[in-house]
Amino acid sequence: MKKGNILIKNAAELVTCSGFKGKKGKSMSDLHIISNGAVVIEEGVIKAVGKTEELLKQYKEEDYKVIDASNKAVLPGFVDSHTHFVFGGYRAEEFSWRLRGDSYMSIMERGGGILSSVRATAEASKEELLKSAIKRLDSMLSFGVTTVEGKSGYGLDYETEIKQLEVMKEADNHHPVDVVSTFMGAHAVLKDYKGREGAFIDFLIEKVMPEVTERKLAEFCDVFCEKNVFSIEDSRKLLTKAKEMGFKVKLHADEIVQLGGAELAAELGAVSADHLLQASDQGIKEMEKAGVVATLLPGTAFSLKEDFARARYMIDNNCAVALATDLNPGSCFTESIPLIFALATLYMGMTTEEAVTALTINGAAAVDKADKIGSIDIGKKGDIIILEFPSYKYIPYHIGVSTVEKVVKNGILVYNR
Repeated sequence: MKKGNILIKNAAELVTCSGFKGKKGKSMSDLHIISNGAVVIEEGVIKAVGKTEELLKQYKEEDYKVIDASNKAVLPGFVDSHTHFVFGGYRAEEFSWRLRGDSYMSIMERGGGILSSVRATAEASKEELLKSAIKRLDSMLSFGVTTVEGKSGYGLDYETEIKQLEVMKEADNHHPVDVVSTFMGAHAVLKDYKGREGAFIDFLIEKVMPEVTERKLAEFCDVFCEKNVFSIEDSRKLLTKAKEMGFKVKLHADEIVQLGGAELAAELGAVSADHLLQASDQGIKEMEKAGVVATLLPGTAFSLKEDFARARYMIDNNCAVALATDLNPGSCFTESIPLIFALATLYMGMTTEEAVTALTINGAAAVDKADKIGSIDIGKKGDIIILEFPSYKYIPYHIGVSTVEKVVKNGILVYNR
């Protein structure tokens, strides 16, 4: 029996989420479910999908590791398409300040926030960062995440930015969860560059990004396009240059004020624009037209006690919406996929079907990998989760508790509760 050969049979629901690109609007509700379904994976790649009785006529069970999924739902592995999972230190004190009423930006202005994590990440050794990163990936895996995007941005200098990206590369090599790396040197402005943000952008373009591209340390480039952080002009300059250097681009857009980040994402043909709590109607329409995935991060709005992004409006206006955790040490210290499902369905007007799409095929689209992951389709990676319940509808119904019993990655059982 070859490594990565697995046969999953008798699934009460085989939720394929079938597709090879992000799903927009109404199509987000179509999960392509096969009852009494089976999936055959050979050498880590999906070979056949269909009814159990039909597949068992074509494939011999003795050639595979067999998992009987009777009375269980089977889905594609979740894709968490926006995280900052490599960092040093924690910010529990700041959480207390926020509970007292201090705003995210006021904490940042007095040296807390991102800059606090920058100091701790700079002080942490590569080994310490890798150890904590692997621990977080273990936790994500237990929630059914098989691919995660990770951002740098707790360096804001040459050494620490490169260190974070090196840690992500090593974590990707040593852990079953696939890591998609994003360079986000433009995450905050150091005091030395306050009022000289343009000079900081030049520093990133001239000194840091050439090394990142040369060593293939990141696939994407991202920027915190926000009032008092990086303007539309600075963000445009950075991302235009990033595209010339071969990066795909993303934006933290319109999170705190309506700045025009959604419009900029559309203008630049970004793969995704993320947060979008304050995105304008016009920006949302332009994103839809340009095919930009709207990646929404309800855990962050919840943690900051802000209004949620307008998921219902975006879907009704034919956008492709993805959901992600935004795991980070400050504004959203959680990797809980069940929490994201609960918030999306209970508070953002999303149906369970739309939320499943948003965390599978649309999450894959948000990291430009919908042709390889995010659905149970022939030719894609054998990344599968098996729930302890017979239907995907139990995911948000069992509020805040993981329903994932088993995780298969590249045709290998890597988690079994």
